[in-house]
Amino acid sequence: MPNASLTEWLRDRGDEELVELLRARPDLAAPPPADSSVLATRAGVRSSVARACEELDAFALSTLEALVVLDADQEPTSLEALAELLGSEVTPQRVRRTVQLLRAHALVWGDDDGLAVPTTLREAVPSTPGGLGRPSSLARAEAEEAVAALDDGERALVDKLADGSPLGRTRDAALERPRADSDSPAERLLARSLLLRRDKQTVELPREMAFAVRGDCPMGTVQPEEPILDLVEREQHTVDSTSAGAVLELLRHMESLLDAWGDDPPDVLRSGGVGVRELRRTAKDVDVDEDRLALLVELAVAAGLLARTDDEAPQWVPTTQSDTWRSSMPEQQWAVVAKTWLDLPRLPGLIGARDEKDKPLGPLSEQLRRPNAPRDRRRVLTLLDELPSGHGIRDAADVAAVLAWRAPRRGGRLRDDLVRWSVAEATAIGVVALGALPTAGRALLDGSSEAAKLLGESLPEPLDHVLVQADLTVVAPGRLEPDLAAEMHQIADVESAGSATVFRVSESSVRRAYDAGRSADDLHAFFRERSRTPVPQALTYLIDDVSRRHGRLRAGTASAFLRCDDEVLLAEVLASAALADLELRKIAPTVLVSPLPLSEVVDTMRSAGFAPVAEGPDGQVLDLTAKGPRVRAMGREPAPAALPTPSEDKLAELVRQVRAGDRASTARRGSAVTPERGRPSASATLELLRDAATHERSVWLGFVDAHGGATQRVVAPVTVGGGILQGYDQGSGELGNFPLHRITSVAVVDE
Repeated sequence: MPNASLTEWLRDRGDEELVELLRARPDLAAPPPADSSVLATRAGVRSSVARACEELDAFALSTLEALVVLDADQEPTSLEALAELLGSEVTPQRVRRTVQLLRAHALVWGDDDGLAVPTTLREAVPSTPGGLGRPSSLARAEAEEAVAALDDGERALVDKLADGSPLGRTRDAALERPRADSDSPAERLLARSLLLRRDKQTVELPREMAFAVRGDCPMGTVQPEEPILDLVEREQHTVDSTSAGAVLELLRHMESLLDAWGDDPPDVLRSGGVGVRELRRTAKDVDVDEDRLALLVELAVAAGLLARTDDEAPQWVPTTQSDTWRSSMPEQQWAVVAKTWLDLPRLPGLIGARDEKDKPLGPLSEQLRRPNAPRDRRRVLTLLDELPSGHGIRDAADVAAVLAWRAPRRGGRLRDDLVRWSVAEATAIGVVALGALPTAGRALLDGSSEAAKLLGESLPEPLDHVLVQADLTVVAPGRLEPDLAAEMHQIADVESAGSATVFRVSESSVRRAYDAGRSADDLHAFFRERSRTPVPQALTYLIDDVSRRHGRLRAGTASAFLRCDDEVLLAEVLASAALADLELRKIAPTVLVSPLPLSEVVDTMRSAGFAPVAEGPDGQVLDLTAKGPRVRAMGREPAPAALPTPSEDKLAELVRQVRAGDRASTARRGSAVTPERGRPSASATLELLRDAATHERSVWLGFVDAHGGATQRVVAPVTVGGGILQGYDQGSGELGNFPLHRITSVAVVDE
């Protein structure tokens, strides 16, 4: 049996080879295998074989399929026969290297004249390996003669079945007696046994016919080497600066999203996501397309910047953590977002696709969850990291082709889409630029804490000035210092954004600055000191004009009060029909009071055309600007745990245990203890062990380890006492303790 020969083959491997096997296939190491026979049995389990195949490249898989075609799971075959089947375009040296790789994974064993594979491999490869059908009674020469005699219609059908799947559907398959003179090519081929009838609807091209059509390439098109990427030369500093620009754009849009949902939080759908209508509204507010907004939303929630409230009608609102994030430096902000994307166990690229009920998938929906998404992203970035310095990819499709060759079984039906989405998302986040990894992107992929610092070196120096224009616009020709940016957002509104931001100063924006406690002198000084261009007279007039009207009315709490030295203006307020709902009443020549909250009084008066300023109990100006609700950030979803690979020390220990088990299983046993009720007698066990220690003879032990695993050991006893056998484990050569209550059987080893 092949599995029996695998056991012996494993026993003949060196320790380093077994360590390499357990490293390549960590599922074989848990729980620790007792000996080589257990290791061989696990290596041949169908699920383990299928898992090992997921790590193989296209040519290695083609090699395994060729071995199945050669029936190496039933009778060993030769390397020469394998190379011949793989075709004349594949060199024997390439086949030999791949076979050696497969040996290292215990998917193939034996010497070059006796290659064998697990019996379960046939279940792990396609049902028609190499696109070949079942063999028939046709000889190779007969098949070649038959192919040469085919007419055009028959040859077209045979070529089609030989080039892809050997199976085809046709109504002619239901005919019990197909006619050789029929008008149907399929029926004529069936009549001459050049097609096999599989069922009433399916026919199959015999293997020999495919061989005759394929000629020197019996396994069809085989790719022995991975595709070559089409690269474009890029200067590294150009890649880094382009990445920095994308990062600044990303952070600006993320802050706009937090502002939009802080002012007007969207409701949480029953499915947990965000409604299409809310998404469109926000996309318009943030001035981005819906695809980019969807990615921003996914990242903001995963990074803990947005979270749902806990009330009966939950909404998506910024978190307290978002305030800390916004106060951080841009490079630190990027590091949080980029690391979140790299480890995100979800696929934002699926947003907009249809589910099984033909409904579009929205951001934050449960159907976007994909535990393997972080692994797939890292595969794409790792390939880009392999590119020579100063080079980038031309097209994501090239990356998809290479990764498809390296691991054809990964990714499923979305395999190529995953690559395209990963490249597009990485470019939007600044992890990739111009098809290459920037310096900060490489550091991020390596897990280096220097990623943020390296990005900071690529970001343009923040500016300490703006350019005021005559039309009351203010141009920021680049990234502003944080304090200057905050002041500009308070004094003016963003009119357009990009590499240069254009602000517009208006009456409402100046009033907003006054509401926050700024004075006219403050604004004049600000523009005089921060503008590299002369301050236009129109801006000076605007600031002074709003100042004259602003704050003449003073609002306080009574619940709210209004005070003004101008009794005529106060009378106008009291007589205004638009302010009737405030229930104002006069308590002094210069004071009115209202039972309504201060914020409502101020907002209503502003809507009616007045310009009051809020005042605190100490007479200082109050900033009533709404900050929006805040909630605590949700814990970040942990990345899925991959099957752990044991450490080097653990692998070495596992191999020592296998060796010890092999020695124990092959040891010749002499006198043994007679079991009582399934276990050896305690007194007889002690007597046998003490006698072996006295006469320096080794014993064979059936033993249960601390994890409950049954093992076998050959031990040279030293002392027996206190419920412990102390002796040298002849598998590892180390002195160890063996509790007597864990010994299930014992026998003296015959030398």
